[in-house]
Amino acid sequence: MKTAIIYKSRHGTTCKVSEMIAQKLDNGNVAVIDLTSDPEPVISVYDKIIIGGSIHVGKIQKEVQKFCQKNLRALLKKEIGLFICCMDPDENVRKLEFENAYPKILREHSKANGIMGGEFLFDKLNFIEKIAVKKVAHENKTISKLDNKAIEEFIEAVA
Repeated sequence: MKTAIIYKSRHGTTCKVSEMIAQKLDNGNVAVIDLTSDPEPVISVYDKIIIGGSIHVGKIQKEVQKFCQKNLRALLKKEIGLFICCMDPDENVRKLEFENAYPKILREHSKANGIMGGEFLFDKLNFIEKIAVKKVAHENKTISKLDNKAIEEFIEAVA
């Protein structure tokens, strides 16, 4: 089966998670596609599509939303997996952010749904982002809270 992992990453965490998934699934048929460099990837050649994005101020990137909306019919004919990267400590908030990130019909069709944790990478944040993270999350340095268990469970579900 040919698999595409299609993602949008603002500071690199979703890219990192996408690469982790690709390494575990790698059978020579996994393509990792960044919506920044390829905003309209051709998905017809793939059997399985994994879509990921990161949550900023409660929302996933517009590029991920547009990709899902534009390709909804085609995605519903594929085996898919969906994931987000986010740092909110509240499980209920994370679940709501996931629900808001992807259309209900796509979430229900998905073989695997994952909330992978996240990172604050202070060297990659702009001035405003640093202030927001300090004020809201009470963090003032780089911190990683990737959920390796969630990543492994997601990989098992899509494998």
